Amino acid sequence: MAYYGHGGPFLSWHGHPARVLHGRLAHAISAVSHGRDGCGTHGRDVRATGQRQNPYLRVSCLCMTADCEKFMGLALEQAVEAARVGDVPIGAVIVRDDSVIASAFNRRIRDRDPTAHAEMLAIRRAAAAVGDWRLTGCTMFVTLEPCCMCAGAIVLARLDKLVYGAADPKAGAVDSLYNICADKRLNHWPVVVSGVRAGECGGMLSEFFRAQRAAGKK
Repeated sequence: MAYYGHGGPFLSWHGHPARVLHGRLAHAISAVSHGRDGCGTHGRDVRATGQRQNPYLRVSCLCMTADCEKFMGLALEQAVEAARVGDVPIGAVIVRDDSVIASAFNRRIRDRDPTAHAEMLAIRRAAAAVGDWRLTGCTMFVTLEPCCMCAGAIVLARLDKLVYGAADPKAGAVDSLYNICADKRLNHWPVVVSGVRAGECGGMLSEFFRAQRAAGKK
């Protein structure tokens, strides 16, 4: 249903922490800090699944702006923080009315909490910020395609839009393995935009796991 053109191999987040940021990972983090995307910003797939008449309708004009790039950059900054504390580098921000109302990075390993994914933490913080479990009018930007748990939470939170960077062929539940956000049996279908700054998002994950292997970790 969806396609993802650029950005190279994207790895799942099922791994252990890298205690040392090796040279290549440091280079990837530096690229994010300076706004460089090694694979460009092509290969995006934009789908409007929020219209009940046709949950698979594609649109080509949503979130293809400088603001889209900017907010994904903020999610990448959150991913950098995850790497710096030894967790898998995935970051997320939630935006409403062009302002960030919540941000988070992956803390699964650090908190010893299997549910502490960046998306889950960001959703909890956004709900607290607006004082409502319904996050209508909000957009999530996340560096990796959400898993089953996070995709389900995005639907349940009634987020208007989801923008993600790298596809996750091993655990992605938005397009790669499942299509939770476009399942016509559910009662909410967020707009989905994929592949934004995918090169940076996927590259940071690749370098993280490469550093792990170099350190002799699984």
